[in-house]
Parts: sequence; structure tokens; C-alpha cells
Amino acid sequence: MPNIKSAKKRLRQNVVRKEQNRADKSRVRNSCKKVLKAVAAGKIEEAETLFREAVKFLDKNAAEGKILHKNTAARKKSRLSAVIKKAKASQTA
Repeated sequence: MPNIKSAKKRLRQNVVRKEQNRADKSRVRNSCKKVLKAVAAGKIEEAETLFREAVKFLDKNAAEGKILHKNTAARKKSRLSAVIKKAKASQTA
């Protein structure tokens, strides 16, 4: 445990930031999973709305750079988009 006042404050800040980062990371993962579940269930319209939500979370966290690197966010968005596009093509065919 820190003894210096500034170190105590830094510890408190780190705890708060760690919890927030963990929550944000979980939110990103869950939003991506929801998109994949909707596609698997054949609900393309719902998947598209969930995709927009997931993109919002990915972009927000990539901009901060704490949770995701910008290229990681771009890769995740691209893969989700490809899954939706493939499901649309197979549904119409």
C-alpha cells in the first residue's frame, strides 16, 4: 500500500479506470456476440441494427486507444460486416 498522498490518489484512480476499462471491453465483446447470434438465428435486420451499435462501441474505444487498437477495431468491424453480407446473400439465394 502506498504511503505518499499522491500515490494513494494514483491507486484510487487506477482502480476506477481498471473497472471502467473492464466494463468497456466487456460491452464491446458482448455487442459483437449479439451480432453473431442474430445472424446465426437468421435475423438479418436485427443483426444490422446490432452491428451499428457494435460499430459505435468499437469506434469509441479505438479512438481512446486504451481498450482496442484502431486496426483491431477495424478488423472486427470488417469481419462482422462480412458475416452479415454473407448471410444476406445466402438468404436471398
